[in-house]
Amino acid sequence: MTENTTGSSVLPVAPTRGRLRPLGLDEVRITGGFWARRRHVNATATLDHCRDWEERAGWTGNFKAAIEGRIQRDRRGREFADSDVYKLLEAIAWERAHPADPALEEAIAAAQEPDGYLNTAYGRPGQQPRYSDLEWGHELYCYGHLIQAGVAQARARGEAELAKTARRAADHVCAKFGEGGIESVCGHPVIETALVELARLTGEQRYLDQAALFIARRGRGTLADGEFGRAYYQDDLPVRDATVLRGHAVRALYLASGAVDVAVETGDEELLAAVVRQWETTVARRTYLTGGMGSHHRDESFGDDFVLPPDRAYSETCAGVASVMLSWRLLLATGEPRFADLAERTLFNVMAASPAEDGRSFFYANTLHRRRRGTVPAPDADSPRAESSLRAPWFAVSCCPTNVARTLAVLPAYLATTDDSGIQLHQYADAEITTGGIALRIGTDYPYDGRVTIRVDRAPAHPWTLSLRVPAWAEGAQTWLTAPDATRRTVGPGTAEITRVFRPGDEILLELPVQAHWLAPDPRVDAVRGTAAVQRGPLVYCAES
Repeated sequence: MTENTTGSSVLPVAPTRGRLRPLGLDEVRITGGFWARRRHVNATATLDHCRDWEERAGWTGNFKAAIEGRIQRDRRGREFADSDVYKLLEAIAWERAHPADPALEEAIAAAQEPDGYLNTAYGRPGQQPRYSDLEWGHELYCYGHLIQAGVAQARARGEAELAKTARRAADHVCAKFGEGGIESVCGHPVIETALVELARLTGEQRYLDQAALFIARRGRGTLADGEFGRAYYQDDLPVRDATVLRGHAVRALYLASGAVDVAVETGDEELLAAVVRQWETTVARRTYLTGGMGSHHRDESFGDDFVLPPDRAYSETCAGVASVMLSWRLLLATGEPRFADLAERTLFNVMAASPAEDGRSFFYANTLHRRRRGTVPAPDADSPRAESSLRAPWFAVSCCPTNVARTLAVLPAYLATTDDSGIQLHQYADAEITTGGIALRIGTDYPYDGRVTIRVDRAPAHPWTLSLRVPAWAEGAQTWLTAPDATRRTVGPGTAEITRVFRPGDEILLELPVQAHWLAPDPRVDAVRGTAAVQRGPLVYCAES
């Protein structure tokens, strides 16, 4: 892997090595079109909607109750409710125009114990002891989202209260779970990728070492063999030995993301190859046409190979978000466009499908076939996770709305990367990119229209390469430069590269054949044999009757 030096610090993922370097939220700006509309709704409606519901549900009030010594009586929500407060704070941090919530951040800091422990569900008088239920307690999971929120705040707004709280929690984790400490893992991964990102932010090796230790411990059978078995929380096989993602889909994808982060930062090619192998098998055998993952409702898990019933598809929104997180990390590590292909499919057909147009109701599960009309969710009460075919304003378990919020907040970071040769475009939207002496303006009505125009506003006086991803579905794509010496050329799926001395005013055009076409299913998927689907560009269409 090559060493990376990124110019921006406003990055959700900032690897120090890898084939490609990410661009920051201060270097890429979405200016119009499909994603700009959704990001505007996210910033102006969804963030406040989530904050209102978290206050109404009592989740933000748990921290004050902990401070005042009444948490045993007054605590509200599930054992992992703290995590959704942190995810919302992360989204707010990245959405820099949105006002922060210093009062909530101060309450969180005040609820933290002197040794760094922080959780409103465990460890206080009348509650279960700390770390007494690593399978289901979610304590380290909550720390993971706290740390991600703290990193976001430090990178986007400067280190303030939340970032300091997160670092104290991370120090506590290293002290309790490091060498010679508790030799186990959390039933729900996410602490791993959070610790790596904190190591990248601070330069502190101990955070990376702790993340690597959690990855090494996973699959050693330290968690109880409970109702769903150890595979449910990926504790049945070491990460290096697994050949496919299995168990709870979100858990599996978060763990794989953390493993990629550890592999990249430590130069562990064997570990990276193991995750690539798992990704390949999962995409080939356990992924829906939409990019959705997870076919079991009961345990929110992957099914066996080719068990992909459309009417029982779970395809949780959080699994879609986690899949994009994993694909992005693999893209940065390897430079291979197939990872951007899956990210695109999942962003459009799972993540973007979850929120309503007003950003105030959501799908938790994204099934592919409904046999009966759903019931209208109550507008003032939380809903079961997947009981209706209609979007609900909130859920008793509301990991998905806050995951949508933080993903839309950082979406510009997924559009483009750079390396020593030039700039790579991976996702297409109206956008402006400014980095390293290069300024580009991108115009398109993608995904509804396949023409993408890239205008050069500033460029160095030496040759460099503009790389354009050509999606796997885009057979017959064409690209050309509006210059006297340029010719139109047909390019196949993969990457189209143009290397030259670009001048201000140059325009590069990419024409992707966005046309509706029929897709036949893999005959090994019994549930859909003999059916067909319609896809146009990256969008999988829905038929209604």
